[in-house]
Amino acid sequence: MCFAQGSIPAGYKDDRTEHMKPGMSEFYAPQPSKVSPGCQKCGGAPSDAIVLFDGKNLDKWCSSRTGEAAGWTVNGDGTMTVNKKAGDIRTKETFGDFQLHIEWCVPEDIQGENQARGNSGVFLQGKYEVQVLDNYENQTYVDGMAGSIYKQSTPLVNPCRKPGEWNVYDIIYTAPTFKKDGTYRTHPYVTVIFNGVLVQNHTMILGTTEYIGFPTCAPHGDGPIELQSHGDPSKPISYRNIWIRNL
Repeated sequence: MCFAQGSIPAGYKDDRTEHMKPGMSEFYAPQPSKVSPGCQKCGGAPSDAIVLFDGKNLDKWCSSRTGEAAGWTVNGDGTMTVNKKAGDIRTKETFGDFQLHIEWCVPEDIQGENQARGNSGVFLQGKYEVQVLDNYENQTYVDGMAGSIYKQSTPLVNPCRKPGEWNVYDIIYTAPTFKKDGTYRTHPYVTVIFNGVLVQNHTMILGTTEYIGFPTCAPHGDGPIELQSHGDPSKPISYRNIWIRNL
C-alpha cells in the first residue's frame, strides 16, 4: 500500500518489514575504489587527482588566446603569478563533471577598489566564471564578489581572507546537457566551498557569465579550466596547488 508523502496514518506498520533481518538490507559489492587523501595540512592532491599545477611549471596550461605556451610567471616558492600582458590561460586537457581545488592570494600591498582590486576568475569549462576578487574590506556589486557565479549568483556569505593570505576554492561542478535545438536539457550546477565555508549550494548556472548582458546558452562538450588575466590596474594575484578529479 502506498500513501502520499506526509500522509502515512499514525500507527501504521509496513508488513513487508515485519520478518526482515538487518542483513536483508545490506550489500557489500561493488566496493568503492580506494583513494589516498592528500596531505591535510599542505592541501596535497588525492591519489586519483590530475595535478594541474604543482609549483614547478605550466606544462599543463597554454595561452587561451594563441594556444601556445602559457606566459604567466612561475615563482620559486611554488606559486604562479598572473601576467596581465600575456592574457588568460587554460588547461590543455578538457573536463566534464569534476571536483576542482585551487588556491589564490591577493598581494599584501594591493591597491584599488571595487572590481579593480585583485580581479581574476576561474572559468569552468571555459564558460562559467567563479569570481576571484579581494573582498576582505572592499565592497562591490554582490553578484560580482569573490565566490559569486559572476553576474548571476551572490555568495551566501563572505569568508574572504585579508590580502597576503591564501584563499581556497573547492568546486564541485556538474556539466550541462543540451537538446537538439541547442537549449539546455539540464543546466550546469556548481557547489563552491570558499575557505571551508559553503558559498554556493548546488547552484544552477543560468548560462554563460557575461560582463555585459544576460546569460546565454552556448552548446558545448567538455571544456578547459581557464584562469583570467583581468585588465584592472591593481597588482596581479597568484595561484598555487591546483588539482582536479573527474567525476
